[in-house]
Amino acid sequence: MPYAVDFPRVYLSFDDGPDREWTPRILDMLEEVGMRATFFMIGRQAQRAPELVRRIAADGHAVGNHTYSHRHPWSMGECAARAEVRDGANALSELLGQPPRLYRPPYGRQRTCMSEQARTQGERLVLWNLSAVDWGPWGTAGRIRRRLAHVRENDVVLMHDGRNRHNRPDELGRMLPGFLRALAHRGLCSCSLS
Repeated sequence: MPYAVDFPRVYLSFDDGPDREWTPRILDMLEEVGMRATFFMIGRQAQRAPELVRRIAADGHAVGNHTYSHRHPWSMGECAARAEVRDGANALSELLGQPPRLYRPPYGRQRTCMSEQARTQGERLVLWNLSAVDWGPWGTAGRIRRRLAHVRENDVVLMHDGRNRHNRPDELGRMLPGFLRALAHRGLCSCSLS
């Protein structure tokens, strides 16, 4: 199915990458059905896989700042928290030649100083309204499939392409092709948040 902007939209997003094993697989799955997504990247991970960062952008997906090292927002002082946001954006800017315009805090935990830093950098805060819960013991392919069956038009869906300790991109990858085909069958198209 070709990428079509006139279809009802959903907004799939992937956090904690890029991951050399799973991000390319997810990109291939999205390409197969002609859909786009938004990848919220950890700056340190992006620096380890610059070719993936560039491929994501070249394939028409949006790239967002997910801080430099994914430290919990409440676990550090204000200067360090602001630096996490700033350094994450700088890492992506150096690789892409332009700053990111989207920001998602680690764990979805907002902190005023971090949101202010992102806004100062021209980044818009983006959270989600539906999570695949693709981590830990709840992150099995069957459970992820059941959660994602509830996706509706205009939903922003949280998934993970990076392992980052507890994430289960292997389980997500088992069910993602079928989920993407089901979206297309329902007349829904995934677009980037750019």
